[in-house]
Amino acid sequence: MPFFAIPFPSIDPVAVNFGPLPLRWYALAYIGGFVLGWAYLRFIAGRDAFWRQGQPRPSVNSIDDLLVYVAFGVIIGGRLGHVLIYDPGFYLSHPLEIFETWKGGMAFHGGFLGALTGMALFARRERLSMLTVMDLGAVVSPIGIFLGRLANFIRPEMWGRPADVPWAMVFPGAGDAPRHPSQLYEAGLEGLALGIALWIALRAGALVRPGLASGIFGVGYGLARTFCEFFREPDAAQEALGGGLTKGMVLSFPMILVGLILIVLSARRRETLA
Repeated sequence: MPFFAIPFPSIDPVAVNFGPLPLRWYALAYIGGFVLGWAYLRFIAGRDAFWRQGQPRPSVNSIDDLLVYVAFGVIIGGRLGHVLIYDPGFYLSHPLEIFETWKGGMAFHGGFLGALTGMALFARRERLSMLTVMDLGAVVSPIGIFLGRLANFIRPEMWGRPADVPWAMVFPGAGDAPRHPSQLYEAGLEGLALGIALWIALRAGALVRPGLASGIFGVGYGLARTFCEFFREPDAAQEALGGGLTKGMVLSFPMILVGLILIVLSARRRETLA
């Protein structure tokens, strides 16, 4: 272990109080992710340079509805994913705590499936290609992931494994051992790095090949999450599967596989920039 460790910054989990109502950083991360994602989507939907001439796409105004569909999908799917995947026994015994989202407990993979459900409903209503709607969701998702991982760090939760690196931290509630700040690793890779990669793909014409941006997201997130799982401390009862595997790794594999398939299929399409 190092002779010293970086002290965990003392950050109040409550960002601001509105009278008796506290606004926590955890909730603020979700709000910020949706608002910034909404603005980003409106920008993309209204910019002709990102689309092939005549390509069906959502109107700028319809993005407001898409946000609602996805928001409900992420919140409901994320919470149900946590309940069903990580601790079904506890919530079966304490069903009312399923609704206590302010205590934390949102599974990314459940939120991902919920978001896909919302996108499918929106695509059907607007008579758009599901792949096109998925691509839009893919390019903005890293914003919410980045903010969400920062909220995990502030909380703090989902800390890393014991480490002897110079930037190791002693997290409150995690014992005396310095640990990897794995939440920041995930924010950097799953959020910032993946967001930059998708922006480059967007500028290169990814949206004219439906499925390409979604494929890049699936592969990028799956690989980044799997890598970060080597540094994150899994819950022994809920996440560790033995042999060094975690549920996060196993659930990321289908994302990588489907992502690769989407990339291959999109590469065969003949659509090019007008």
